[in-house]
Amino acid sequence: MNRSRSHRLRSLMVVAATIAAIAGPGAVPAAGHGPDPIVGGDLWAQDQAVLFRWRSGAAPPSQIATAIRAAAGDANATRGARAATFSYDTGGTSLIGYGDDAPCGVNGIACFDRSGAPASFTMWLREQGHVFDWGTMRWCQMYDEPPNGCYDAETIALDEFGHVQVLAHHANYSDDRDYLDAVVQTYSRTRPKAGWDMHEFGRCDVATLQRVYDVPKSTTPISTCLDLDTTLALKSSATALPFGSSVTLTATLRVVDDPAYDRLGGNPLSSRTVKLQRRAAGSTTWTTLATMAAGTSAGTYVASATITTTVEFRAVFSTPSSEGINGSTSSIVKVAMSGCTRACPQAQPPTSQ
Repeated sequence: MNRSRSHRLRSLMVVAATIAAIAGPGAVPAAGHGPDPIVGGDLWAQDQAVLFRWRSGAAPPSQIATAIRAAAGDANATRGARAATFSYDTGGTSLIGYGDDAPCGVNGIACFDRSGAPASFTMWLREQGHVFDWGTMRWCQMYDEPPNGCYDAETIALDEFGHVQVLAHHANYSDDRDYLDAVVQTYSRTRPKAGWDMHEFGRCDVATLQRVYDVPKSTTPISTCLDLDTTLALKSSATALPFGSSVTLTATLRVVDDPAYDRLGGNPLSSRTVKLQRRAAGSTTWTTLATMAAGTSAGTYVASATITTTVEFRAVFSTPSSEGINGSTSSIVKVAMSGCTRACPQAQPPTSQ
């Protein structure tokens, strides 16, 4: 089914069709701000390379072609997920067209069809000068000095590539204060309104792509448009050691394995800040011993400590401001001092009277 972008309100039939298509993994109700909803249809394979070419007889002019290629690069560079990648190739099976044959509805300036996924997609952009009820279509790329009121073809094409991935229109707050959180929007903005020339996916576009396609690496930041709980486990290399011995503590940080998190559930989280804390057995006061170093496995962190008394350890991951994950604290691990293999420290003898 074709989905059109319009300058004005779409017909009720198109809106209803869009709402009905919101389904599948990672779907989010469109009642307010949050990750983008998704449209129906099959997903692409993770990291699938999808090649497109110009539709015969409907190739875009060079200025628009350049903008579309740039938008494909924008999508690839900013997706933050194992979503598909797009690139132009004369042998591509996906077709992008330009002109008055675009099946984008009465007011659509661009549209797409992803019903062929994961084999192919189609995309259309209206031609420069197309006359709508609301006015005349103007692409900013067609002017040496773009006029106010023109549409940026790179931004519009990036929006369409977002749809092709699986993204539906972002559900904004009523005052649109979060408009810049997503490129994939119901209404396109024109020059010079904020967001008219967005050339990267917004954080709420990325959030949905991460949920449905997963992240490329355990070190990849999780979009701040998400709110995922984490779990932190701690293990000790020993539970009892002689005085002066060294113990190794290993923490493992993961996203909680919740089906609501789709492919992100259970993922290890590397390159975060995990602190090792200790306290004497029976104490209620924790002291930070060290920032734990990266372990050999994804999501693991290690630190060592010297045992001079029976002690308790825990690992702490504080909620970061730069990611959509929540902090967590491990269970307590107790390591007892079992005796001495060399002379133990002696108490000062009492002073004779």
